[in-house]
Amino acid sequence: MTSVRMYATYWCPYCTRARALLQSKGVDVEEIDVDADPGERATMIRLSGRTSVPQIFIDERHVGGSDDLAALEFSGELDRLLGLDDAAPENEPSQQAGRS
Repeated sequence: MTSVRMYATYWCPYCTRARALLQSKGVDVEEIDVDADPGERATMIRLSGRTSVPQIFIDERHVGGSDDLAALEFSGELDRLLGLDDAAPENEPSQQAGRS
């Protein structure tokens, strides 16, 4: 099972956008409010090297912030990282041979 951890605040619009994208994928997200616990903000900075929120980790891999997450979605890579690409049907129709 893929784990997703997002360091965020509740007032940040970029956090809201990342949260919505992850929710649309139907994945469970461990959300850590860095305003509620300054120690968690320090942990986020140490792990990501960044001070802005959100900072998102998929299976311990730092994928970045909201724009980085959106870029992964646009490229089709996000589903693979989340383990959602396995949901494709096994028996996809094959292309017909000999088309003109």
